[in-house]
Amino acid sequence: MIHTVKIDDNTRNGKKIINNLRRYRKGVEFENPAATGIVPEGYMTAEEFEKETTKIIIERCKEHGLL
Repeated sequence: MIHTVKIDDNTRNGKKIINNLRRYRKGVEFENPAATGIVPEGYMTAEEFEKETTKIIIERCKEHGLL
């Protein structure tokens, strides 16, 4: 059976758990979206984020008469 677990590596306990899991060569696999390039569902790439925010900023500026 495979379990999917979310660990916050910004916390002290999260870092400890990850360090302990890295000791095991078999049976533990890490999926890192930054390394694989696969964007998780609900996330945007940097390019998508830039396009979307630029569009929103232009709309807001037009609403307030700045453009």
